[in-house]
Amino acid sequence: MHRSPASRTALALLFAAGLATGAAAQTPAPSAPASQAAAPACDGDLSEFLAGVKADAIASGASAEAADKALEGAQIDQKVLSRDRAQGVFKQTFLEFSQRTVSQARLDIGRQKMKQYADVFARAEQEFGVPAGVITAFWAMETDFGAVQGDFNTRNALVTLAHDCRRPELFRPQLIALIEMVQHGDLDPATNTGAWAGEIGQVQMLPRDIIAYGMDGDGDGHVRLKQSAPDAILTAAKFIQHLGFQKGQPWIQEVTLPDNLPWEKSGIGGPLTAGEWFALGVKPRDGNTSFGNLHGDLILPQGRLGPTFIAYPNFQIYLEWNKSFIYTTSAAYFGTRLASAEPYLRGTPEQGLSNDQMKELQTKLGTLGHDVGKVDGILGSGTRVAIQKEQQRLGMPADGWATPTLLNSL
Repeated sequence: MHRSPASRTALALLFAAGLATGAAAQTPAPSAPASQAAAPACDGDLSEFLAGVKADAIASGASAEAADKALEGAQIDQKVLSRDRAQGVFKQTFLEFSQRTVSQARLDIGRQKMKQYADVFARAEQEFGVPAGVITAFWAMETDFGAVQGDFNTRNALVTLAHDCRRPELFRPQLIALIEMVQHGDLDPATNTGAWAGEIGQVQMLPRDIIAYGMDGDGDGHVRLKQSAPDAILTAAKFIQHLGFQKGQPWIQEVTLPDNLPWEKSGIGGPLTAGEWFALGVKPRDGNTSFGNLHGDLILPQGRLGPTFIAYPNFQIYLEWNKSFIYTTSAAYFGTRLASAEPYLRGTPEQGLSNDQMKELQTKLGTLGHDVGKVDGILGSGTRVAIQKEQQRLGMPADGWATPTLLNSL
C-alpha cells in the first residue's frame, strides 16, 4: 500500500475522532445497533471483552456459532498498537508523490487489467456509473493491484483496536461486521490478513463497508475482496457511487493558465464554475470545454507555476476516499491517464519549504490569527487558506503555495 499512515476506510474513522495525522476519509457506514452505541467496555480482561462482543454480535443478528468461530483464538497484537501510536504524516509534494505512484509500469499494468476484466468494468460503469480508470487507479494506489494487501491478521487487528481504549466505539462495530462476514463464509478469521487497521482486500475496505457495499463479481456466491478481482472492482464501483460520483461527468482536468488570475479564488471550495475560469483565460489541455457549466475548483498543488487542474464535483469522491490533498490529486490524475490523458506539464514551481521551515511558517500564521490547526509541518487545507490570505495581504499571487519568499516576508 502506497499511502500512510493507514488505509482509507480506517482513517475515515480516525478523522472523525480527530485522531488521524495523515490521510483518508469516507462517509460513515450504516449506524451501529443501539447495543453497540453505548460506549462499550474497553481494556480489561480479554475474555470478558470478547464475551461482550459476542453478545453484541448476536443482538445484531449473528449466530453464536459464527461469533465463536470468528473470535476463537483472538489475541491482542502489540504490533498493531505500535503502528497505531506511530502514525506518520504525509509531507511529499505533488510532483514527488505522483511521479512515484503514477509510474509507466503501473499505467501499463492498469491498462492490462482494464483489458483483462473489460466485462467486469463494463458492468461497473453500467450499474454504478463509475469509469474503469477511476476504479483502476484506486486499485493500483491502494494495493498495487492486489500485490500488497498487508500481513496483519484482520481479526486480531480489529480485536486489538476495539479493545484498546483510544476509540473502541469506532472499531467495535467493525469487529461485529467481521463476525457477519464469517457467518456469510466470506472470511476465514484464522488466516485472513490485511492492513494494520483492519482493512481487507485489493481496494482496502473495512468490514462494515464490505457488508454494506460488497458485490459478488465472479458469481461464486461470496464477496471476497482479497482473492477476487471482479468482487473488488464491483464493490469499489458501488462504494464510489455511494460517495456521490456522477455518471458521465469529469473529475479532474489539466489546464494551462494565463499570467494573471484572481488567485485568491483558487483552491478547493472556490466560488467559480469551470466556464468562468475558461472565460478568464484558463485553457484545458485536452481542449474540452463542454463541462463549463459545472462548478470548477482551480487547484494548484505546487502553486501557479507547477501542474494545474480544474477539479469538478466528482473530485469530492476522492476527498471522501482519502483526505490527503496530494494523494487524492494523484489518484484523480492517475484516473485521467488511464482514460487517455497526456502526462501533466511539470512546470517550474517555486522552491518549497523544509519541514522546519513549514513549522516556522505555521507558527507565524498562527500568531497572525490564522487557524492552521496543529503545527505539524504539513501543507494542509487550513495552512493553504491562511497562506492565500497572507499572500493577498502582501500583494503576492495568492496561490496557496508555501515558499521561502513568503516566509521571509512574514
